[in-house]
Amino acid sequence: RVKVYCLNEDGKWDDRGTGLVSMDYLERSEELGLFVIDEDDNETLLVHRISTEDIYRKQEETIISWRDPERSTELALSFQETAGCTHVWNQIYNMQQNLHFNSVNSEPFYNGESELKELPDVEISNLPQILKIVTESGITDQMRLAELMLKDPDFFGNLMNVFEICEGSKDIDGLRMMFSIVKGIISLNNSQILEKILGDNLIMKIIGCLEYDPDVPQSQPHRKDLREHVVFKEAIPIKDPLILSKIHQTYRIGYLKDVVLDRVLDDATAANLKSVINANQASVVTLLKNDITFFQELFAMLRSPSTSVESRSNLVHFLHEFCSLSKSLQMASQLWLYRELMNAGIFDIITEVLQSPDKKLVLTGTDILLILLTPDPNLLRSYVVQPDSRLLGLLVKRMMEDFGDEHCQFLEIFRILLDSNALSTGAQRANIMDIFCEKHLPELANFITASCPGDASECASRRVGSHSGTKPKVLLDICELLCICVQQDSSRTILLLESVTKNVLFLTRRKEKPVVAAAIRFFRTLLSVHDDNVQSYVVKNNMLKPIIDVLVAGGNQDNLLISAILELLEHIRKANASVLLKYVVDTFWDQLAPFEQLTSIQALKKKYDQCLKSWGPKSTIDDMRGNERALNKEEDNYVRGNSNEEKVAAASSTQKEEAKPHKSNVAAASPASPRLRSGGLVDYEDDADDEDCKSPPENSRPEASEEGREELFRLENKTHCRENEEGHCNKKRRLCST
Repeated sequence: RVKVYCLNEDGKWDDRGTGLVSMDYLERSEELGLFVIDEDDNETLLVHRISTEDIYRKQEETIISWRDPERSTELALSFQETAGCTHVWNQIYNMQQNLHFNSVNSEPFYNGESELKELPDVEISNLPQILKIVTESGITDQMRLAELMLKDPDFFGNLMNVFEICEGSKDIDGLRMMFSIVKGIISLNNSQILEKILGDNLIMKIIGCLEYDPDVPQSQPHRKDLREHVVFKEAIPIKDPLILSKIHQTYRIGYLKDVVLDRVLDDATAANLKSVINANQASVVTLLKNDITFFQELFAMLRSPSTSVESRSNLVHFLHEFCSLSKSLQMASQLWLYRELMNAGIFDIITEVLQSPDKKLVLTGTDILLILLTPDPNLLRSYVVQPDSRLLGLLVKRMMEDFGDEHCQFLEIFRILLDSNALSTGAQRANIMDIFCEKHLPELANFITASCPGDASECASRRVGSHSGTKPKVLLDICELLCICVQQDSSRTILLLESVTKNVLFLTRRKEKPVVAAAIRFFRTLLSVHDDNVQSYVVKNNMLKPIIDVLVAGGNQDNLLISAILELLEHIRKANASVLLKYVVDTFWDQLAPFEQLTSIQALKKKYDQCLKSWGPKSTIDDMRGNERALNKEEDNYVRGNSNEEKVAAASSTQKEEAKPHKSNVAAASPASPRLRSGGLVDYEDDADDEDCKSPPENSRPEASEEGREELFRLENKTHCRENEEGHCNKKRRLCST
């Protein structure tokens, strides 16, 4: 199965359609050509005469391109399967070799002594000769063989008659020869031959021939399995006989490929059979989507209260299979189909499905949502923001239940719905976030609290019931969903901080380490938003306590959980978050001291000691922020050279007296310490290179007074020069007098 592309005058590739590729003789000619037949209407998309010139190029394992000398255009085939591309590429190469050989010897193609002029009569006595022709032909003879088989309209029918005679007489040798002949015919990999032998008239007899494998002692009951154990369920009657034929044929070809010939099928033929299956599936979807009355009946039955539970389940599974098959359509057809399904009320149907007690049926409904979301997420977004839509709430409710390995489907739906990069409008983005945060965030918060052991769950248990047995996978996905909310809309960080952070931190009481790590990751994601109010709220509510308790309880263990906590402390240090830095060391140093041998803890304490000089013993949070802003502006003026040394020295002396109650934070200007490894789990976007006391870029700091900047560099140079009393100070001439 390939797509045909042609390079237009603007240098862009035009899509000429999708079809099945084959190699055959050109009409009324003995020359070989490459054909692509449209998979929908069987029209010819491309006919190309194989050239002996070196014009073909293979790209990226699935593309063959060339410049057609007859059309003076660039053409390309994009294959669905790598094996199919390799097979066609090898055929082109072999044909070129044969063409070159025959042209050198000035002989017409296929005019040698080994020319295959005709096939022997299909009789039992001729089976050895037919077997030799089929299995021992070279690539060029195979082309001729396929042509002769197709020219004789009775060849395959006569061959199956011989099979029935052999089977009736229990001629085991004949049956085994029939197996090898049929296998060889399938291996010719000719699309027209496959279409004939896989039709309704011959397919069961072909499968019967393949029951007598010479390498297997006993025959295999493939036909019996298909007749007795395979049941075709019609959730809704399909009246078109062509659709029914395509459905049955598709199943049988799949059975042939995956069961009957699984052991002996080569990759190229398997890819060709897969292409036939894909073409049949696309045909079924196309025929069904054009039948308006069919879908009217389908949705009417789904909405009808008289429809039984079993019938409704079958209808939903049919709808799921139909949507899965629709992925083989081209994108424009997919979008048209999904819009029609939305207008017909498919989201209302999924809303009802999500309320089913059958969890398998619920997962089928979520899988349908994912299929519809992939090409155009705005279809579902426009539905969930409607005032009477219950779909979002049901997804949240179901996300708090255990669905095993398939639970991630709910998270993926929310990830696509909340993706800010793909949302069509800011208003739509705000509406979805508003609905989620206002209506469903408190529900998730209470669920998390009730899922934790200890006193934390007592109040919540009275309201929502205890969920202490909640599976870790459920809690992991909820934490990931909350992280997505922060990442997609940082303006709601305070809301999330106030609403759910305390609840999430209760998860540190769980015994499962991945759940504890997920809670820490959510808190780390919150801190990645640079907001003074976030820092103040964390300090005021002592939110780091449960995380530090986890570190202490872990002792000297070296695991991912401890690494996650150390990375969080590294972020606080590297982000120059002075409020959090003071809070961590002042509040928890007695607990952190036993870990001082770790480089992360050493660096944290060193940064704190360097900054302590500027804070003073009674510095408030506002003082620290004000001093940081002043120091940043001081640095800007120094770098720009706006003041001469004398003026700066005088201003600095004056500022020294005025700034005594509020010491400047010199941490941002102290000499850089050696780079330390953080030991963290994940590289975050807000991480910068570790330069302990180096000022961050000026655009990351608020503005302050000019005098504040001068004070910063007076203190900076004073510190540098004291450390180098006997050496030369490499900075500019000191700005302070000693």
